[in-house]
Amino acid sequence: MTNNSPFPHISIADFSVSAGSRLIVITAGVRQKEGESRLDLVQRNTDILKGIIPKLVAQSPDCILLVVSNPVDILTYVAWKLSGLPKNRVIGSGTNLDSSRFRFLMSQKLGVAPTSCHGWIIGEHGDSSVPVWSGVNVAGVRLAEINPSIGTEDDTEKWGDLHQQVVNSAYEVIRLKGYTSWAIGLSVASLASAILRNTYNVHAVSTLVKGEHGVDDEVYLSLPCVLGRNGVSHVVKQILTAEETKKLQASATLMAQVQSGIKF
Repeated sequence: MTNNSPFPHISIADFSVSAGSRLIVITAGVRQKEGESRLDLVQRNTDILKGIIPKLVAQSPDCILLVVSNPVDILTYVAWKLSGLPKNRVIGSGTNLDSSRFRFLMSQKLGVAPTSCHGWIIGEHGDSSVPVWSGVNVAGVRLAEINPSIGTEDDTEKWGDLHQQVVNSAYEVIRLKGYTSWAIGLSVASLASAILRNTYNVHAVSTLVKGEHGVDDEVYLSLPCVLGRNGVSHVVKQILTAEETKKLQASATLMAQVQSGIKF
């Protein structure tokens, strides 16, 4: 039966079975309940990672850690601290899925294929995420040049509703079936492919952002990053508006406040 399984190499064993891994995907954690924010899970999931990360890294000291557990930005920071690995080799799934959902909703609104819609959600994978309206474009045409109020309260086209739909989407899935699975699974598969195949594709993933866009705190947040065999090759230097920068910095401040209460 195992031979007919789509996942023939699954094994339930101790940590030694993971020895020599190039990429380790961390999904362990308590399930987010209806009405809970991702940040409500911090200490419970930190305690779980404390029993996992050091043992995994001991078996695979050259691995890349890809954290999916929520709250992903905080737990990626926790994994980085627990692992002792360089920052480029500890990555969170971050807003990769958020950005994909954002482009899909753009495509529905514009009547254009999602692959031709370009836009990014950065910052926290959660309620304080930041849509980069200044960079949203189709075929190089920036929507902000056509609609200078895009994403603001003065926007008569109500583009801001798209971002709110992105933020609410996971909560809606949890309300309907109790957990998320398919979308995040496909999103993580795309990240794993970029790393293992050394494609140097750009993805919005959670990375250490201290020094980026005026962020002074040692926190993990999502920015567009080039991914390859060594993890994050480099961070794409986006040109943000003053308002977008302010929101990203506010997201960083929120992460730092939450991190200050973590018991390692």
